[in-house]
Amino acid sequence: MTQRPNKGFVGLIGFVEFVEFAGLVVLLGLAFDSTFGEIKKRKKQIARTVQLLTTPIQRDVVMKWLKRAALGLAGLLVVIGLAMVVLINPFGASPLNDYLKEGELNLAGLKQPVRICRDEKGMAFIYAADLQDLLFAQGFVTATDRLFQMELTKLLAAGRIGELIGAQGRDIDARMRTLGFHRYAQRHLQVLNEETRTYLQHYADGINAMISTRPQDIHLEFKLAGIRPTLWSPVDSLTILYFMGWNNAANVQNEIVSQMLVEKLGAARAAQLFPLNLNPDEGAQSALATPAQVAALGDGHLRRLLAFAENRPLQVGSNNWVVGSGRAAGAKPILANDPHLDAAMLPGPWYPCGLITPSFRAVGVSIPGTPAIVIGRTDHLAFGITNAYGDTQDLYVETVDPDDPRRYLEGDRSLPFEVIEETLRFKDKAAPDGFTTEEIRIRATRRGPVVSDVLVPLGRDKVITVRWSAFETMGPSIGLERFLTCRTAQQFRRALQDVRQICLNYVFADQEGHIGWQVTGVLPIRSNGAGNLPHVVQDDQDNWRGWIPFDQMPHAADPPGGWVGTSNHKTVTRDYPYYYSDYFSSAYRQQRMIALMSDAAPRTAQAHWEYQRDIVNLKAAQIAPRMASALLKHPDSAPLGTILAAWNHVESADQPGPTLFHAIFNEFARLVIADDLGDEPARFMLANTYYWEQRLVAMIAAGESAWFDDVRTADTIENQDALWQRAGLNAAARLAADWGTDPSKWQWGKIHRYDFISPIARKGPAKRWLGGGTHPAEGSGDTLLRAKSEYKDLTNINVMASLRMVVDLGDPDKVLAVLPGGVTGRQFDPHTTDQIEPFINGKEVHWWFSDQAIEEHTRHVLVLKP
Repeated sequence: MTQRPNKGFVGLIGFVEFVEFAGLVVLLGLAFDSTFGEIKKRKKQIARTVQLLTTPIQRDVVMKWLKRAALGLAGLLVVIGLAMVVLINPFGASPLNDYLKEGELNLAGLKQPVRICRDEKGMAFIYAADLQDLLFAQGFVTATDRLFQMELTKLLAAGRIGELIGAQGRDIDARMRTLGFHRYAQRHLQVLNEETRTYLQHYADGINAMISTRPQDIHLEFKLAGIRPTLWSPVDSLTILYFMGWNNAANVQNEIVSQMLVEKLGAARAAQLFPLNLNPDEGAQSALATPAQVAALGDGHLRRLLAFAENRPLQVGSNNWVVGSGRAAGAKPILANDPHLDAAMLPGPWYPCGLITPSFRAVGVSIPGTPAIVIGRTDHLAFGITNAYGDTQDLYVETVDPDDPRRYLEGDRSLPFEVIEETLRFKDKAAPDGFTTEEIRIRATRRGPVVSDVLVPLGRDKVITVRWSAFETMGPSIGLERFLTCRTAQQFRRALQDVRQICLNYVFADQEGHIGWQVTGVLPIRSNGAGNLPHVVQDDQDNWRGWIPFDQMPHAADPPGGWVGTSNHKTVTRDYPYYYSDYFSSAYRQQRMIALMSDAAPRTAQAHWEYQRDIVNLKAAQIAPRMASALLKHPDSAPLGTILAAWNHVESADQPGPTLFHAIFNEFARLVIADDLGDEPARFMLANTYYWEQRLVAMIAAGESAWFDDVRTADTIENQDALWQRAGLNAAARLAADWGTDPSKWQWGKIHRYDFISPIARKGPAKRWLGGGTHPAEGSGDTLLRAKSEYKDLTNINVMASLRMVVDLGDPDKVLAVLPGGVTGRQFDPHTTDQIEPFINGKEVHWWFSDQAIEEHTRHVLVLKP
């Protein structure tokens, strides 16, 4: 259990306490107190002087200036103090958050000495005698660099974030406890084979060795947050895997949007807005579930479901591809991967390291808190991921037994709800032991937990439950533990069969030149065909009739074109025998990937590195000419049309064209949808761009649609041109309010920016001082260089490449790879932010692979001894 908070350090942004804690800046803290206090004490005297010397208008200005000056001085003093803390160490690391990097350290739990070499980026390369010592050392090193991040993820996934942030975390914790990731992880641990349990335990032992033997190395962030780290267990690693797997899926959101459309518009009209998901090689639309399967929930209950699905911690996407030996300049396969996540929180979601024993060698990234690597290369293989968006989740509308609310009905059968009791704990410095508690009761049917109870009960007669295949298909292996020792593409594909918690597109290659693609996870075979609407339980028959066999999951082996790649698009063809999903990314990134791969000439790893940064927007190429043509027909919007007509659809930072295109397209979408749905449902639907984007583009390409008419203007029938003009003027007015009235100065990079933030200062002045800064961004959600903004705010990039990696299996020394942050998750450590600049400008950064390359770049060596 998390220990009682240290009352001297409460809150994540206890900045004054931090300055006082940093003894090196006590005098500056006193200077701040003195200056601000003197101004407060002499407030009347100052005000009187200002009154005598100024007019009433000037007086206001001067007093505001004095307040700003006082606060500015305070801020300046804090900044100077922080700079002293960071710069007083000649090596650049803060003495307040430093850690052991070199020398020797004795640790119980090791069998043989382990050597940890750190390079110029702070990245650790671990040399161990066997797998057990390697995993122990990986746990130790990961905790050294990322323990605070790991603790936050553990608390969030287990429904314990209230222990950190207090009662404001209540709803999040109730939601997580209801979904039950930690509960199911405990069950899964009992199912695992001895090898996998031991694998997870060795890693946990290393984390705990760091916590228990190096208290002086515990991250400063724990002090600022007012908590202490808790010991790790294999259940914690499994909980994180379930948490990641759940958030990687979008099925619940998809079903809620579909339900909302059916209730608002009726099944027939709703079908006109259902997702149009295109395989770039084909065109196929998912079928609407039959009206008999739809139960009206009503606006109030829909809003609650929207709230349940809306606050998802992760946004996911990604590109990956692999080319065979014949397409590679070095005559060995090349694999590229850039997984897309919300990576603005430093240091980023992935932890890179090298793992080396006498029997294998690997370099890549792990999810902090889980062992081995999930993306990277070994001496035999390379592998990378994207989200496959297979439909693994369903919502159910179930009926409460009218004679006994403790039971529910399945046809004529009455079954008891399973009841799970959980205790939530919230940090409260006023409580005797530092915490207050709340007991909650979670109900579940045989399909899964009742999620409607988390919000406001749906009513006495109905409940909504959620079902997820990962909770029903626990196996003795998690698959990841076999990645390090696979030697061939075929062996790797078989290891993927045990990756059941998460639905991913893995591409992979081996040294023999074989390449492949495989979808992981387990998808149900549904008796009703589709899973795009909540299923109404009317009898005791299970609508999940089994699981799609692994060998019939989407995959490819040594494809005839010599390459394969994915970008969250629809990968199944129209003759696929099972329902796979209704929710995918639009196909523009995949179409651009196909265009780049159309030239089969051998390419270098550097060429693929440049492909990852491609900023040609094929959606804009399709729509922008139509948009510009309409805008040019109206004198007020013609200046916007002129800019768009001249734009080449390349989304560079110095062009205003991308700004206008995205702002006007988003407003056009709102105008099409909001009049029919209403503002709140439209807002939720529009935020889920994968749901509607391809459909809307098809409507635009078709010319005219009944959806372009505003139903609120009974005397007028709007056409597409009129809607573009209205969208253009609305969007321009909003842009002018923030960026001036000259559209030619609305450069994309000025408005569309990366904003890297520290976990201890997410808002306020400290955000700017402690984060990684704001930086102009190229590309968008439609380009291979992914920089996807929120629909409602172009300035807020919430999906980006969380890693860029290119592996050339013909290069024995290195891998091209960069993070949008750094290796270390310690405030003030230079390796928290030192990769931001190369991430943005495309400079090559490397993970070292051969012993010679590692030795040449080693800056620190730490030896762990038994």
